[in-house]
Amino acid sequence: MLIATKSSKIVLSSENKTEELAKKISKKLKPKDIIYLYGEMGVGKTTFVRYMINEFQKKNKLQITEVTSPTFNILCEYDIKQIKINHYDLFRLKNKEEIKNLDLFNDISNTITFIEWPQIIDKKPDNLIELNFEYEENHQKRSVQIKGLSF
Repeated sequence: MLIATKSSKIVLSSENKTEELAKKISKKLKPKDIIYLYGEMGVGKTTFVRYMINEFQKKNKLQITEVTSPTFNILCEYDIKQIKINHYDLFRLKNKEEIKNLDLFNDISNTITFIEWPQIIDKKPDNLIELNFEYEENHQKRSVQIKGLSF
C-alpha cells in the first residue's frame, strides 16, 4: 500500500506501482488542481498521466483512450463528462513568452491540468501538486517525490 504525506518519496518498482499510485491520486484530484511533473526524459511522467486519465475514464464509464505525450503538439485535451483534463508538455518551449500564448491557468474552473517540464513557469499557481520523478539504482528503479498532496 502506498502512503504519501505532504512531502514523501515513493519507490515505483514496477509499472503496476505507477498505476496504483495514479489510481490513489486520482481519488484526491478535483477541478482547478494543477499537477507539475518533473523528471528526466523517460522516467515515467507521461505513463503516470496516462494511468491518471484512464482512471478518470474508467470511473466515468467512458471508453479508455490512448494517451500519448504532447511533446510535439504541446497540449492534449480530454473531456471526461463535466471535467476537462489538459495535459501539457513544455519541453520544446524556448522562452517564457511562449507560455503566455498557452493560457495555462485561465478558465480552469472545471479543469485538472497536468504540466510536464514546468521549470519554465515563473509563478507557481494555487492548487499546485508537484511530482518529482527520479531514476534510482542505475536506472533500475524509479521513485516519485510528492509535494502538496496527502492521502
